[in-house]
Amino acid sequence: MSPDSQHSLSATRLAALRRELAGRGLDGFLVPHADEHQSEELAPSAERLTWLTGFTGSAGSAAVLADRAAIFVDGRYTLQARQQVDTRLFEPRHVTEQPLSAWLAEHLAGKRLGYDPRLHSQSQARRLQAEARRAGGEAVAVETNPVDAVWDDRPAEPAAPVVPHPLAFAGRPSAEKRAELADRLKAEKLAAAVLTQPDSIAWLLNVRGGDVTQTPLALSFAILRDDARVEWFVAPEKVAGPELQAQLGNGVILRRPDELCEALESLGKVRVLADPGSAGAWIFDRLAEGGSEIVEGDDPCLLPKACKNPVELDGTRAAHRRDGAALSRFLHWLEETAPSGGLDELGAIGHLAGLRAAGERYRSLSFSTIAGSGPNGAVIHYRAIPATNRTIRPGEFLLVDSGAQYLDGTTDVTRTIAIGSVSDEMRRRFTGVLKGHIALARQRFPAGTTGSQLDALARMHLWQAGLDFDHGTGHGVGSYLGVHEGPQRISKVPNSVALRPGMIVSNEPGYYKEGAYGIRIENLVAVVEDARPGDEKPMLAFETLTLAPIDRHAVEPALLSAEETAWLDAYHARVRESLSPLLDGAARAWLEQATAPLIG
Repeated sequence: MSPDSQHSLSATRLAALRRELAGRGLDGFLVPHADEHQSEELAPSAERLTWLTGFTGSAGSAAVLADRAAIFVDGRYTLQARQQVDTRLFEPRHVTEQPLSAWLAEHLAGKRLGYDPRLHSQSQARRLQAEARRAGGEAVAVETNPVDAVWDDRPAEPAAPVVPHPLAFAGRPSAEKRAELADRLKAEKLAAAVLTQPDSIAWLLNVRGGDVTQTPLALSFAILRDDARVEWFVAPEKVAGPELQAQLGNGVILRRPDELCEALESLGKVRVLADPGSAGAWIFDRLAEGGSEIVEGDDPCLLPKACKNPVELDGTRAAHRRDGAALSRFLHWLEETAPSGGLDELGAIGHLAGLRAAGERYRSLSFSTIAGSGPNGAVIHYRAIPATNRTIRPGEFLLVDSGAQYLDGTTDVTRTIAIGSVSDEMRRRFTGVLKGHIALARQRFPAGTTGSQLDALARMHLWQAGLDFDHGTGHGVGSYLGVHEGPQRISKVPNSVALRPGMIVSNEPGYYKEGAYGIRIENLVAVVEDARPGDEKPMLAFETLTLAPIDRHAVEPALLSAEETAWLDAYHARVRESLSPLLDGAARAWLEQATAPLIG
């Protein structure tokens, strides 16, 4: 769809929404990029923000009033929002520098702003209500979503089948996980915990689904009891087959999704755990209606899911070897093909997808591949479409951020490739990003350290040059689950969750020059114990999981220290040793050259 066509659609839809709001006695409405589970990747039926504005990023929100509207995005999406959204209809705002609270303070006085309590966590709803009050207005929870009322061709709710996730990949039986969590509930005198995040339920029950593109989830809710029983609220048509039924066993009780409201209220006067950061505000309303004593705390699955067991770690190592071989074949092909000038971004994306799809245990991509050439690489979460598709040209960088879902692991890797010779400035910037990547990869740190305490390591060399990047340095990654997973992260944003052995996190510093080029170097790493003689504290370190060459042609060797050069050479030696047996012919010969010592 052309930008003009999308803008015309947005104008029509915005007008329809405003008429619906007026009919309900509302002055405005907040449209988040969210579903009932606070998911990052949404089913088509939940893409309300995209339907209204045309914006396709994975995070953001729109605020609509009768006479004005705005879209709020973070630094990853500021350029994308301006490209996709009609800025005559929606004022683009940086969510940190120009937050919703400031916009409400300017425009909400005396007005009623509606919000859907199923699409806002309890914490978000409380914050919105407080901001509305400070602005002299009111935030009003709606019973039904007004966007849905005017979305005539809204897609049906997804109904993909649920499948067992074998013990050979999960590492621990579901019954064992349920019993362990139930013991924790009993120790805290909790009768039950409400689970609203599909990845938590998938991990707990050892199941996977297909309701969300590129993430193997079944959209559902669950209540975990202190006797290890689970009530699973899932569409019956998704759950079939003797193998799945046998794995679930008698400890999992299947119930229809429309029974959840009654089940929450019927828990009665007991202590119930619910996560205000992820559970919808309506969950808390229903628990309160039933008289439960609500204990606010983290989803009990978060930490045990994040700390991968030995089977999961071995699986992700194997997945990264196969993924690295596919990526190396792609990089070899790219070096041969791109300099001629006949290749574009969509062609590169399609070729890489085909190489991955041929791999053992492959199930899907883990997210839509980002392939940004030249100035498109400066759009942090750029997505190539026919209207933006560029030819890959000599003298430019091509930034490729991609990954896949395998039965035994989830991958996410970014490589920035110099197409032919690039400028001295580009090589200096690339090397600055690489120095930050190496600094983080090499760091040892005491147990109890958080990702926010390590974040500056990835930025310090850029800071010295007066540069920075406007995104986090690292996000958690699941085991054949979400490519973005909490609670751990590496970011400027404070985080109280310490890094623990078994956690997988990305290491992805970058630099983006608007209108010119983008650079990002991303590997996934696992947190491991790193005891050495003389240590006075338990120490941890990172094991790099990703195996793929880093473009030596983009490096300025004189800017690397001896230790940094040694790290890069050692990494490339490991890549060569690990991937050579999986390659042959010209691809293997190319890998030998691509992983040769930097100086020599």
